[in-house]
Amino acid sequence: MTKHRLISTPRAACAIMGACVALATGATGTALAADGHGVVNAPPVDTKAQDAKAAKTPLQIVAERLPKVSAAKVLDIASKQIGIRENSAGGGTKFHSWYMSSPRAKETLARDGGNTVYDYANAPWCAMFVSWVGEMAGIRPTMGWDAYTVAHAKWFKDNGHWGTIPTPGAVAYFDWAGGKSIDGIDHVGFVKKDNGDGTITTIEGNTGNGDVEQRVRPVSQIVGYGYPVYSN
Repeated sequence: MTKHRLISTPRAACAIMGACVALATGATGTALAADGHGVVNAPPVDTKAQDAKAAKTPLQIVAERLPKVSAAKVLDIASKQIGIRENSAGGGTKFHSWYMSSPRAKETLARDGGNTVYDYANAPWCAMFVSWVGEMAGIRPTMGWDAYTVAHAKWFKDNGHWGTIPTPGAVAYFDWAGGKSIDGIDHVGFVKKDNGDGTITTIEGNTGNGDVEQRVRPVSQIVGYGYPVYSN
């Protein structure tokens, strides 16, 4: 499976919704300050509350303004898409249509190269699927949105939500060759379950013959996991 971007020439991928660890972003990819409004407010009087807020990750701060959504809810949304299949050209899904209509498409087009957002019409769509699920759940700002798996993974890492434990609802990034470099990522999907035997059960888009499917994958193919912010 080819890398999930529009051009094959390697280049540094910017973060999906912010370029540094200290920042998350808003709906259009613009970096937000910790208060979520693009500016830093004066220090609050309650220094204990200030210290508690400072201890949170950027995505946890953003999540305070979002609906409370569990990992089970996200997996339910993803599971209900099982069976959706791409057309003979490799596109035509509602995930493609949604991404092309989003402001993010123009941003990633400018980053990765291409002519118009319609270049995404038949593009590999596993990352679009993950992004769409986050949008449908109402937590896209902590799920990220991109069509390029490497940039999506780097965004989680830059925002301090990256690791090696396959928890339910985590976003799993695969390298079919078994490498552990983010730059080698080939594919992405959701962790449904850690099977405890060196495999995980996943829900993925653009897998098999171009479907949404539930799969069982060896953890040896995992580069790492991104962790959206979920409620208990």
